[in-house]
Amino acid sequence: MIEVSGLSHHYGSRCALSDLSLTLGRGLHMLLGPNGAGKSTLFSLLTRLSPIQQGDIALLGEVPSRQTMAKLGMVFQQSTLDLDLTVGQNLSYYGALHGYSKKHSLEKAAPLLAHFSLTDRINDKVRTLNGGHRRRTELVRSLMHSPSILLLDEPTSGLDPKARASLSDAVRSLCEQQPLCVLWATHLIEEVDDNDDVLILHRGTLRAHNKASELRALHQHPTLAKVFATLTSDNEGENR
Repeated sequence: MIEVSGLSHHYGSRCALSDLSLTLGRGLHMLLGPNGAGKSTLFSLLTRLSPIQQGDIALLGEVPSRQTMAKLGMVFQQSTLDLDLTVGQNLSYYGALHGYSKKHSLEKAAPLLAHFSLTDRINDKVRTLNGGHRRRTELVRSLMHSPSILLLDEPTSGLDPKARASLSDAVRSLCEQQPLCVLWATHLIEEVDDNDDVLILHRGTLRAHNKASELRALHQHPTLAKVFATLTSDNEGENR
């Protein structure tokens, strides 16, 4: 569903991505990297917020276009909800961007609100919600138009451990129910499960791509944290 080939990107003289190639299909994919690894740059290129300088991107087998972008959902690191509108109003305005009437928007949102335990908050102003509920609202909004690809850029940023775990469980459950390709960017290793597909990005290069359990076995480390530390060390070769 997501194919990237030879992708490189620079900000002036600084290299943000270097010859990045990857192929992702249905399911949950955890993009793990420290701050500044290039995760947000990759998302910016996937969503066409930044122009491609070098390399190629294909979404759903096609060059990104207005039509393919309509099949993509996105939750940004920084919240983009209108705090002074209710949950329902935020969702209705988003639905209108996809040509939905208010009634149709709320019909599309209803099962998602139930999945993310937000049905009883639909008439509450976003300003009154805690961080976890705001993030859940953004997830509902990003899924209303039934995308095939969902990009999550540090979706648990600022949440406490309980809220992070709850959000993670809800997304994982959704992946089991729908034919989604979810790319979840994070720097929090504890958000990764042993059976997750993991991509480790560091200094703009893809250092590893495998199941978390396979990465531990391959590098002969008891924890993914140790694998991550090894692959993102400036002395990687010495640490192996």
